[in-house]
Amino acid sequence: MYDSAAGNPHGPMRRKDREIADRGEIDRIIREGKVMHLALSDHDVPFLVPVFYGYDGTALYFHSAKAGTKMEIMKKNDKACFEISLDHGIVESAIACDFEARHRTVIGLGKAVLVTDAAEKIKALDLIVKNLTDRKFDYPQANLGATQVVRIDIQSIKGKKFG
Repeated sequence: MYDSAAGNPHGPMRRKDREIADRGEIDRIIREGKVMHLALSDHDVPFLVPVFYGYDGTALYFHSAKAGTKMEIMKKNDKACFEISLDHGIVESAIACDFEARHRTVIGLGKAVLVTDAAEKIKALDLIVKNLTDRKFDYPQANLGATQVVRIDIQSIKGKKFG
């Protein structure tokens, strides 16, 4: 899939002391987060957008209007990169270039799949809503028809923390 020897960002982590190797800890970060940054590419032009998301343990879901930049890019290129981070802060130093960012971060690569099955779409929307509130909602048919749900099938994932 991706060649880590060629300098791919999902190769081995340089700072092993900051790596999160435990998948349970990675999953906790994903479940605690509220916003995922989704990176796509249209040929050589990067596109990055924050989205609310849901997680089922193997895939991430987000929703979108059926038209727009994200959708146009994903129709041409289904490769996606995502980032979720928590606990932001600054670890100061006496030396200007030694400041560090406090964080727990998960980064992954995956394939973007447009969800067409109505039952999967509702399940995904329930996951997204559950990540934001304990309230329950019904989805009017008109809203479902105007909403595109996208599933990111995770192909690789890693975590990093500091502070």
